[in-house]
Amino acid sequence: MQFEGLRYLVVGAGFFGAVIAERIATVLNEKVLLIDKRSHPGGNSYSHIDGDTGIEIHSYGTHIFHTSNIKVWSYLNRFTSFNHYRHRVLTKAGQKNYTMPVNLDTIESFYNRSLSPSQAYELIQSESVKESLRNPSNFEEKAVSLVGRKLYQALFRGYTLKQWGTDPRLLPPSIIMRLPVRYDYRADYFDDAYQGLPTDGYGKLFQKMLMHQNIELRLNTDFFELKQKVPLNCKIIYTGPIDRYFNCRMGALGWRTLRLEFERLKEPDFQGIAVMNYADENIPFTRIHESKHLHPERNYSKKETVICREFSSLAKKTDDPYYPIQSRADEKLLSTYCAVAQQQKKVIFGGRLGSYKYVNMDQAIADALDVFEKKILQQGPRI
Repeated sequence: MQFEGLRYLVVGAGFFGAVIAERIATVLNEKVLLIDKRSHPGGNSYSHIDGDTGIEIHSYGTHIFHTSNIKVWSYLNRFTSFNHYRHRVLTKAGQKNYTMPVNLDTIESFYNRSLSPSQAYELIQSESVKESLRNPSNFEEKAVSLVGRKLYQALFRGYTLKQWGTDPRLLPPSIIMRLPVRYDYRADYFDDAYQGLPTDGYGKLFQKMLMHQNIELRLNTDFFELKQKVPLNCKIIYTGPIDRYFNCRMGALGWRTLRLEFERLKEPDFQGIAVMNYADENIPFTRIHESKHLHPERNYSKKETVICREFSSLAKKTDDPYYPIQSRADEKLLSTYCAVAQQQKKVIFGGRLGSYKYVNMDQAIADALDVFEKKILQQGPRI
């Protein structure tokens, strides 16, 4: 692989890396090399067409695009239109299904009572005050303060143990804040102004985004096998795990990974919804995805479907990391890596893995646009 004259190298073709590469190619009119160790661009957002059923499958679990950031929405609409899908999720606990996030229907179903919004609020408040949690310091305390001990035990504890492999009392309270508690019947999972799935799928979206003549995309390429060959005057935008960049020499950060089991079924509809969570601890998987529900506008087969069971586990060195655990020890170690990263004048770290932050797709795009404008466009290639 020749690097002579290379001024920009982007490592990782997920949203953060793809946006940076597209902006360098389009705005700066510069050549950029984009590499990824996988056989496709798009990172975990990638989707593909199942050859047997024709159903568009989200290769790494369901990814719904949602944002209230008009800048991000306008940017992405340069490369794709979106359908009108609105994400709804059910959680199975015992023999019943409950709306998630918790809303008035969830509370009524759980307590088997008909309630007005104010009655439901008073009920949950009466449950939460029993714990006297004025300053929740972890996931469990925060969840109990929001929904009470009973709902927490039924819908959150087992799922969280499976998802994170950690006692909820050891997780930060910020994780639960991703989910609202509603006292009306709104069932949409997200509140954002703009939502949907790329009309032709994420695979086609990334293909169009990276179509620019100034972008060279090389897949099945490991950055660490060529790191020493990169020219000294080349700007590197690195979106892999930040600890891996430094060979984990100060310690390994904690990551969760996923194992996905796909199954084709000779039935028209397995669960009636795109995502069903499984809250009970004795059920080994966290959720089941059924991708055909993501594109109701398509004329999919009514004779078959594809489901995907999702299992969560602690990432080993050979696994693809999905989610940063962000324990107190991890946060302390991260600050050490960030201090060292700031000394790397030729390297920009970004994306979920590069920043060790749990960010949604729209935030990754927003961060990439911001980094491009402030650290690349304004500074130029000279370093």
